[in-house]
Amino acid sequence: MTETPTHATSTPPGQGTGREVVRLAAIVAALGVVFGDIGTSPIYTLQTVFNPADPHPVPVSQDNVFGIVSLIFWSVTVVVTITYVTLAMRADNDGEGGIMALITLLRRWSAPGGKRTATFLAALGIFGASLFFGDSMITPAISVLSAVEGLKIVEPSLEEFIIPITAVIIVVLFLVQRKGTAVVGRVFGPVMIAWFTAIGVAGIAGISDNPEILKAISPTYALGFLFGHFHIAFFALAAVVLAVTGAEALYADMGHFGRRPIARGWLLLVFPACMLSYMGQGALILSDPANITSPFFLLVPGWGRLPMVLLATAATVIAAQAVITGAFSVASQAAQLGYLPRLRIVHTSESTIGQIYVPWINWLLMVSVLTLVFAFRSSHALAYAFGMAVTGTITITTLLFFYVARARWRTPYWLLALGAVPLLGIDLLFLGANLTKIVHGAWLPLLIGVIAFTVMTTWERGRDIVTAAREQREGPLQEFVDELGEGRPRIFEVPGTAIFLNRGKKTTPLAMRANVENNHVRHQHVAIVSIATDPVPRVPFAERLTVDPLGHGDDGIIHVTARYGYAERPDIPAALRHLDATATEGRLDLDRASYFVSKIELRRGDQPTMATWRKRLFIATSHITADAADYFGLPRDRTVIMGSHIDV
Repeated sequence: MTETPTHATSTPPGQGTGREVVRLAAIVAALGVVFGDIGTSPIYTLQTVFNPADPHPVPVSQDNVFGIVSLIFWSVTVVVTITYVTLAMRADNDGEGGIMALITLLRRWSAPGGKRTATFLAALGIFGASLFFGDSMITPAISVLSAVEGLKIVEPSLEEFIIPITAVIIVVLFLVQRKGTAVVGRVFGPVMIAWFTAIGVAGIAGISDNPEILKAISPTYALGFLFGHFHIAFFALAAVVLAVTGAEALYADMGHFGRRPIARGWLLLVFPACMLSYMGQGALILSDPANITSPFFLLVPGWGRLPMVLLATAATVIAAQAVITGAFSVASQAAQLGYLPRLRIVHTSESTIGQIYVPWINWLLMVSVLTLVFAFRSSHALAYAFGMAVTGTITITTLLFFYVARARWRTPYWLLALGAVPLLGIDLLFLGANLTKIVHGAWLPLLIGVIAFTVMTTWERGRDIVTAAREQREGPLQEFVDELGEGRPRIFEVPGTAIFLNRGKKTTPLAMRANVENNHVRHQHVAIVSIATDPVPRVPFAERLTVDPLGHGDDGIIHVTARYGYAERPDIPAALRHLDATATEGRLDLDRASYFVSKIELRRGDQPTMATWRKRLFIATSHITADAADYFGLPRDRTVIMGSHIDV
């Protein structure tokens, strides 16, 4: 009997283990960055719900405790697990997520007949991104405050030190941003694992004293409380929503870790640990209503409260770090898409894409966060401001996702309605509840959002106006090159290479035109370089450069288009070194090349292009524009800046 050879289908020894290690490392890294905000929500959510100083307090009773805990459980399940992890994270822009990625998808996939709708939704998305800046200011303040407030549970006499300690922690946090997260990032994951383990164990201990609280998992308690006590439950939703703070971070950080590590980290550790903590706190309040003062820390035995305060402080610092990094990312992407000026961006890691530091945003956030800490002075006072920012962003993200689902995947309308109606209904219910807190702090993120939205839309409009004025003044590039080829005007050719940065291929660089018309000279080799920002995070290197001889194959003048994604920082000299000499009409001497940049001075004109106040805002915003030589990686000793002015 002949034996048939069998082919092993198992993974080679060591390879499968290696892959699992990589996957585990990705999950640990995601735990250290992505879940800091949502993972620290148990510190303040329940105590905010039952806060007796609330303008619409929730009376402490068995039915209300069961209803609130059930509402929290199902709110987190629906908003985070279903809306974000299951649905929204499938709508990625070449791996990148977040509300800015949705805006680019809107631009790419909107139908020709739906341009008006897409434009409206894109504007709504910009407002959502603006609310995220408010979130970036409020999160560090409320997170660190809520953790340090645990000191008064350990020792009441320490209460007067809460504000100074919080301020010191926040200042140190922003001072170390310029060093990047690469070094401290290695300890983020283990710290958060310790955090989730600790709050889960504390929750189990609380549940064991009153296991009946587990009945709150049933949705009947949430629905019964919501519809049976709507006059109480509706206002309580403004605090319940605090349980889903940080949901946007799951989506926004998808580009750094991938969908699977985030989903696995959420389902296997974060979600269970947070729910155990909420259940345990609910059980604690049932046993003694006086525990509503600080159910999170009172859930821990007396000997463990100081260590828990220290661990909570570390976890909230990580939560703040995550949202600050998110603000850097959103600002960078907004600048790339033309909604903000070109900002100075420092890449803090050579190996990890996305680890950036934006100095201007960093100092703005630090001043804003410290102002909030000294103005509000407690996590209670900041809670409703926090909820408004969260619900606004979540509602807009949900709306944009379903539009993209229809435009990109042609999802049937009946299926869209099946998901959109209940999910948007829940989001709008949360939003409505937070709107009732306008006078109690919810005005703050709305004000920040309106200001940021006004700045970004004004910059976009002003940029279009300046571009049109520049095009008129610069004149057609092709016509200019043709005249040079015909010997008009008469000029002298000097040896060397000149690189002119220009906004596009249609017009002549102002610096080049001035050199020819005023100095009557041109360099032997001229490369006009334009930067194109594609609506994708990163452009493959093979598609980076495009060379156009501009109709003349021997005049030494070429146009180069360098394409970058909105998550990349342009480096012009590095890109040009990869050009083939056969395509550039001779070798470009990049080691000695001169770079020419046109600098435009903006002045307020009389033309009715924008309202006067918007003109002033646009000109004021232009002053934070990063230096072009630094932004594009140009050598300063060989960069010439030529000025001009344009009336807005």
